[in-house]
This record gives sequence, C-alpha cells and structure tokens, in this order.
Amino acid sequence: MELELQWDGNPSIILDIKTLLGVALPVQVKNVGFTGVFRLIFKPLVDQFPCFGAVSYSLMEKKNLDFTLKVIGGDISTIPGLYDAIEGTIRDAVEDSLTWPVRKVIPILPGDYSDLELKPVGTLEVKLVQAKELTNKDIIGKSDPYAVLYIRPLCDRMKTSKIINNQLNPIWNEHFEFIVEDASTQRLVIKIFDDEGIQASEFIGCAQVPIKSLEPGKVKDVWLKLVKDLEVQRDNKNRGQVHLELLYCPFGMENGFVNPFAPQVSMTSLEKVFKVEADGTEVGDIAKAASQKRREVIVRGVLSVTVISAEDLPTVDLIGKADPYVVLLMKKTETKNRTRVVNNSLNPVWNQTFDFVVEDALHDMLILELWDHDTFSKDYMGRCILTLTRVLLEREYTDSFPLDGAKSGKLNLHLKWTPQPIYRDS
Repeated sequence: MELELQWDGNPSIILDIKTLLGVALPVQVKNVGFTGVFRLIFKPLVDQFPCFGAVSYSLMEKKNLDFTLKVIGGDISTIPGLYDAIEGTIRDAVEDSLTWPVRKVIPILPGDYSDLELKPVGTLEVKLVQAKELTNKDIIGKSDPYAVLYIRPLCDRMKTSKIINNQLNPIWNEHFEFIVEDASTQRLVIKIFDDEGIQASEFIGCAQVPIKSLEPGKVKDVWLKLVKDLEVQRDNKNRGQVHLELLYCPFGMENGFVNPFAPQVSMTSLEKVFKVEADGTEVGDIAKAASQKRREVIVRGVLSVTVISAEDLPTVDLIGKADPYVVLLMKKTETKNRTRVVNNSLNPVWNQTFDFVVEDALHDMLILELWDHDTFSKDYMGRCILTLTRVLLEREYTDSFPLDGAKSGKLNLHLKWTPQPIYRDS
C-alpha cells in the first residue's frame, strides 16, 4: 500500500556538531516540514489475526523536506559554507534512513522477521577514469577538482577521490567498490567539486547511473554529462563530463566469481572477471589455494600498440597543414615512445607498433598525445586516454578514438594484450 503523507511540526532538536578545530558547535534544528509517498508492506501473511506478522514502511518518493538551522547563541551564516555543509549532511542522513530500499520493520506478531531487513545483494566496482571540460570555479588559475561517489549518502559509504590541482581535464584512474542492496532501484551518484582549502568546496556538477542499466558481470564504459541537479532534467549549461568504468557483480553469480568480500581471497570483482591465473586453473581453484594464505593477482603482460593513422586533424600551421606525430605514455610507469613525423598532412599514416611491459594493467593507463612538429617548437593538437580494461577483456581490438581538446580528428589504433600473470603474497 502506498500513501502520501504530509507532516509539519516544530520539534526542538539540538545537535552537537564537532568541528575540525575540535570545538563543539550546538546547532538547533526546528520548523521541520515533510511531504512524501510512503510504501507499507504487510508481510508475511498468516492465518492469525490481523493476518500479517509485521509491517515494513519506506519512503518511495520524496517531494519536499524543509527545516531551519540555528546556532545556539550565534548566527550560523557568519561561518562561510557551514550552513550548507550541515544542512546537506542532515538532509542526506534523514532521507537515507527512510528512502527505499531502506525500510523499518515493525513486528506485529511474535516471530523472526530478519528476512525482511535490508541485505546486500552484490557489489558495484567503479573505476573513476577522468573528467573533461569542467567548469572553472576559480578566478585566478583553474579549478582543483575532486569527486565524491556514493550509492547511499552516508559518511562511511561515500568515497572521495584525490584532488587534482589546477586542472579542468583531470585524470584520476581510481578504483572504488560499493555495496548494492537493491539493484532495481539504487543508483550510483557522482559529484564533482572544486577544492577551496579551508573554505567550503564549490560544486561543479553531478551525474548518476542506475544500477539496473548495468549488465551483471560485464564492464560498462560510460561518459556522463554533468548537471546542476539530478532532479531537474533540463540543464543547458556545459559543466563537463566524467568518464567511468562500471561492473555490477551480484552475489553468487555462476561465472567464476562470487562474494568479493570473502575472507579467503583478496581479488576484487574486476580482477575475478579476467580469470587471471598462472597455471590454467579457474578462479574458484585460486580461491581454494589462497585459503591458507592471501594472494593478490597482479595483471602483468605486454601491451602492443599499433598507431595506424589519424584522420581529419585540425590545421595548425599558418602556411601549411600540419606535421603530426604521436607520443605514447604509460601513465604509471611513465614509459614513453613516439612515432615518426609525417610532414604536411592532416590525415597521416604511421603503421608503427610499440610494445610496453605493463606491471599492473588494472591500474595503468595509456595516454596518446598528438603534436605538430616545428623546427624550433611543437604545438599540442589533442590527446586520447585509454584504460586497459577493454584490451584485457578482449585481448585484441582495432578502433577509432576522437581527440580530446581538438576541434576535430581521431586516432586509429590497434591494441593487443599478451598476459604474463604473476602472484604476490600479501
């Protein structure tokens, strides 16, 4: 049963807020108003009056939540950013404690109703790769972006990336893991902020991915447009984009990987998808072998990159076309290679192959930068940033990649992965 509920009251709630300076700040919450649609679940059904054993309730749709904050003996607005920070934390905590799939179970008849309580059903692996064309929030210099990711907005469930200073096209390449409790309704939320030091961070934009849009056991590569508000669909301002790789792993899948929190093995779900082994055994056998001693899979191998050609490059030289060449860089090891220069061409053909020994492919990246060669200088033309996830899964592929930071152009590449897996005791 679903009911729309409206509640207005004037409770006096005193919160003891601990600040970074170690000073306790008493904050009063009052003038609370709430409107939403609640779901009541009468379960299990029994043949004893009132015909159900327990009632569960949860918020299905939040329409409005208002309250007023006041520092006892002072004005909260005198501290920059404090009101917004406290208000956002309280709002997130209140909404999360009520919103589906979280539910409150009220026993009506004696019995065990633990099966009605919220339980994990899987994990979501997230690789935060990069962002591009972020809005600049700084007057001097550029923004210092970082990301906050969560499924449930609780402090112990939210993940924060490192800060990339003075950069509107940050590269993070960070991995996070989240607990999923209802794949049909939950979603991953990512918010990008500009770090302002001791002052409150400035919001840049946000995006979301419904977990039900992910195919279990399959890695999904997505670019998400940042918006101002997830509840407002129309947002024509360009706030930038964020690049993610996502893998949803339900518990008990019959494809070789199970509960990633199992204590006998330290592989992540993403590592288990690759089924990396040294002697041809399956992942289940690896888990058994690791039961006596934890072992970590290190995905090691040789990455062969063939720079085939580029197409439709922008004109750089005033008196000609361009003299392009490509610089290849493995980000983690900082190993570099470069192609030859092709003179006076906007559609250069190289067909050159480079081999990189990669020590940790799950956490490395390939960056290809296109430059225009001049006698006394060089001009930047654009770049492509690739994780190694796809080549690890497919082992070999050919594709075209648009140039970031350029008006036009794309790179045609062929990638091949030759694995040499090793193990490291932990």
